[in-house]
Amino acid sequence: MTLPLTQESIATLVHEFYEGVRADPELGPVFNAAIGDWEPHLARMVEFWSTTMLGTKSFQGNVYGKHMALPGVQPQHFQRWLALFQQTVDRLFEPAVAEEFRIVASRIAQSLQYGFFGQVHFS
Repeated sequence: MTLPLTQESIATLVHEFYEGVRADPELGPVFNAAIGDWEPHLARMVEFWSTTMLGTKSFQGNVYGKHMALPGVQPQHFQRWLALFQQTVDRLFEPAVAEEFRIVASRIAQSLQYGFFGQVHFS
């Protein structure tokens, strides 16, 4: 499946990706413990990725601060998160668009991982 880069396709990405995260034996417990009501979180993630990829400016928030408050995050969670994200964007988008998503996601993961652990455990 190859979707055009639109707010609708970003919503599809977010919902499919987080469906996989919730079902993942490694990530599911961490995310499910941190996010009680998934619908507002999914809506925020659609706003975030729409702002990031489409320039909609619909997201306002402190991504870094919110994540730094999460308990139980381990270095391997970032690699697993990225792997699931990459699988999802590769399945949904043409290679050039998927690569844009991968670059942004990798930068976000590296920044958060550095914030948690003072170093990055992947490249």
